[in-house]
Amino acid sequence: MRFADALTRVPLATTAHWVGGDVEGPVPLDPKDLRFADPAWEANPLFHAVRLSYLAGCRFVRDVVGSADVDAGTAGKAAVATELLLDAVAPTNFLATNPAALKRAFDTSGVSLAKGARNFVDDVRHNQCRPRQVDTRSFEVGRNLAATPARVVYRNDLMELLQYEPQTPDVHANPLLCSPPWVNKYYVMDLAPGRSFIEWAVQHGRTVFAMSYRNATKEMSHVTMGDYLVQGPVAPLDVIQEITGASTIDIVGLCLGGALTAITDAYLRQAGDDRIGTLTLLNTMLHYSDPGQLGIFTDRRTVEKLERTMQREGVLEGSSMAGTFDMLRANNLIFNYVVSNWLMGQEPPAFDILAWNADSTRMPAAMHAFYLRNFYVDNKLAAGTLEIAGTTIDLSAIKSPTYVVSAINDHIVPWESSYKTTRLGSRSPQRRPSPPLGSAAPPGSSVTSSSSGGGVRLIPMTRTTTVGTGISGGGQFSGAVGTP
Repeated sequence: MRFADALTRVPLATTAHWVGGDVEGPVPLDPKDLRFADPAWEANPLFHAVRLSYLAGCRFVRDVVGSADVDAGTAGKAAVATELLLDAVAPTNFLATNPAALKRAFDTSGVSLAKGARNFVDDVRHNQCRPRQVDTRSFEVGRNLAATPARVVYRNDLMELLQYEPQTPDVHANPLLCSPPWVNKYYVMDLAPGRSFIEWAVQHGRTVFAMSYRNATKEMSHVTMGDYLVQGPVAPLDVIQEITGASTIDIVGLCLGGALTAITDAYLRQAGDDRIGTLTLLNTMLHYSDPGQLGIFTDRRTVEKLERTMQREGVLEGSSMAGTFDMLRANNLIFNYVVSNWLMGQEPPAFDILAWNADSTRMPAAMHAFYLRNFYVDNKLAAGTLEIAGTTIDLSAIKSPTYVVSAINDHIVPWESSYKTTRLGSRSPQRRPSPPLGSAAPPGSSVTSSSSGGGVRLIPMTRTTTVGTGISGGGQFSGAVGTP
């Protein structure tokens, strides 16, 4: 009845809107919905009616799905599937009901339609029927991505360790190790000149090292999370100490790399090793009780199905994870490009962060199955029952001053879940945390951390010859920059 009543009110509301009357529509209009930003959705009665009818239909479908008597997990999956379907059938995704696309076709004498058809065919043939999100042709790792000068100083079966060239006369006594996620490639932390955390840290007096993980192959299906711990963050510590002579090393970890960073500190301290100085955890989840929208795809039954797939293939393909992430924000990451690329005939943007996002990696089957089951399904890390490399990880063993950063709009690591990190370590959270790692004082001065209470000593470091950059390992490693 509610849906029928809404549809009967559409003609009256449209007519009143057209003649300048003030009649409440059958459904509220969201001015922030950019799909309907074109003026024709307001000025043209036909398109205005189409918009109202679509929104009324969306409300009806959501009401029906939401009233189903099912468990919470099924309800969540149904809600995601419903939103994906409703996004897909939006009038903006079809030429006849998209005024902006029609206007562009008229203005270009149909050229936009020809270009859109070409883009569509190319995406069907080469991009798994999905519209491209980015034009990667202008980007090259080592030139305008991951361009901060560095050289590979250590390599094992799982990763390469890069040391970045100093850019200041003096550097801090404690070197900084960057622990990136291996779900994507490391250079999200060294994105582009002027947009790089690593570049910024080097320019502010830090001696920076970064790990670049090997892109998994089927032959690596047996690699475990323990291997990533021991051959990942743990192994470089000896190398960094040998190179720099430092007794303490600060670590900054991002996303899954941040989780492994916290595990590393706890693992080492439980063994009596206190080489890690301070921790910075960027967009990191350690408590998986509420993983947000990803929880829909990481319940026990779904993980069991995924495990069987990975056992057959040996890895989880990067395209599989990318598809999951895209579905969580389908309007922005899928249908936005359906409109611009296919209907409008435009080329996708050349955007560095999207170029990095498209440069996906594969996950070893054993490691990823362990991660999903023990972190997302059973939440063992927060419970203190997670066993890795022969040690039951106790996060309360962490004594390091820790700076936690989360993002309000992050749909992979909800900020509420990231905030729970403050309850897991041994240190109580402070209302005014210390500055993030890398916020060094000018060369020759000193800074004091409010959480550690100690000064940070600056020591001179001789500049070395700038090393040329290129892709190392024949493309086997995750975008590592090393010697040619």
